[in-house]
Amino acid sequence: MAATDTMTGEAVAPAVRLAPVAPGDRIFNLDMLRGWAILGILAVNAITFAWPISAGMSEAARPYALTGIDAWGHWVTDVFFEDKFRTLFTMLFGVSIYLVGGERFDESRGKLLRSRLFWLAVFGLIHGLAIWCGDILLHYAYCGLLMMMMRSMKAGKLIWIGGGITLLWMLMSAAAPLAMNAMPPEFMAKVDAGQAGVTAQTILATVEAYHASASGAWIENAKAWMMVQGFSLFLVPVTVPLMMLGLGLFKSGFFSGRAPVWVYLLLVVATAANLWVFATNAWVEILAGPGEHPTRGLASAAGGLAPLVTLGYASMLILMTRFGLKFLTGVLAPVGRMAFTNYLTQSIIMASLFYLPWGPHWMGTMGPGQLWGVVGAVWVAQLIWSPIWLSVFQMGPLEWLWRCLTYGRLVSIRKAAVA
Repeated sequence: MAATDTMTGEAVAPAVRLAPVAPGDRIFNLDMLRGWAILGILAVNAITFAWPISAGMSEAARPYALTGIDAWGHWVTDVFFEDKFRTLFTMLFGVSIYLVGGERFDESRGKLLRSRLFWLAVFGLIHGLAIWCGDILLHYAYCGLLMMMMRSMKAGKLIWIGGGITLLWMLMSAAAPLAMNAMPPEFMAKVDAGQAGVTAQTILATVEAYHASASGAWIENAKAWMMVQGFSLFLVPVTVPLMMLGLGLFKSGFFSGRAPVWVYLLLVVATAANLWVFATNAWVEILAGPGEHPTRGLASAAGGLAPLVTLGYASMLILMTRFGLKFLTGVLAPVGRMAFTNYLTQSIIMASLFYLPWGPHWMGTMGPGQLWGVVGAVWVAQLIWSPIWLSVFQMGPLEWLWRCLTYGRLVSIRKAAVA
């Protein structure tokens, strides 16, 4: 049985050398984890559709108060979703570099991979400039060019290098807020006052600019996109190691469920402990309000261990699948098989609702709590429409377009008739 590309769910040629695991397990687990990642990413991205991206740069400048349902909505997103799902999707993208490109000595598959990354960059440019400034596809495209040079490394080397660098970033992310909060109170007051140089007034003015004219939304989105792309360049040392770690875990059999049970259980327990510390301390911080730091950085420190939680979530789903709960995890697999279509569809839906000229212009009207209603509706839609579409077609519509562009010819999308 052929393997599947973890970005699109498409079949790739069996000539690619894979880890010695059962194809059925490998394909299902990758699809299931990819679906989990795509749905979770929307929960984090939603606030950047509902408000200008500058609203997330300063707690004190937020134009909405974190009280009532908005406090709960922000808490759930921050503790259980922020950075956990993008991290998983990045790891799985590293797997796709290998599944599509094969070994480094395979020139034909390497050429195919470069073509796919080129068209991914084109999709990213269109997505970022015309729909949503927070696009990650362009970033994945140029990080993929770096990752493709390391795709033939052994599993252990990928895990040690990619995992080691990721662990270093985790420790730095955890230590930084603790160190900052150990500084004199006057220092933290200056940090809070100068966060990103934005105010509630400037954020509301940006909302008005989005709504001012038909072109206003695209102009403001393009300005934000340029800022995001500049910041994304600094994330290359974070993204590429995550891709390496993901490919190492795939080659070792972790994603296919072939690691010892105790490894998965250890990660689940560590994740539960981290989330308990993060959840309790983050709620204390929310109740204290902007500019107050009652946990002295402990909440932010726990949040810095997001990749650990990512692996804990993956372990939980893999164990559920391994021990007879595939009927529960299986609902995620069709969403993952259409990951490219579902990711871009999320952006089109959200941008249309919140700021694009033909929509109801909801930007600036919803806090984090209300947004969960929109996120939930999109989740339900994608969980329903993905298996319906795949009952007729081999791949999602945008997966098909991407594949046609990559090969330079039309390819079949409909499933072959069964005699």
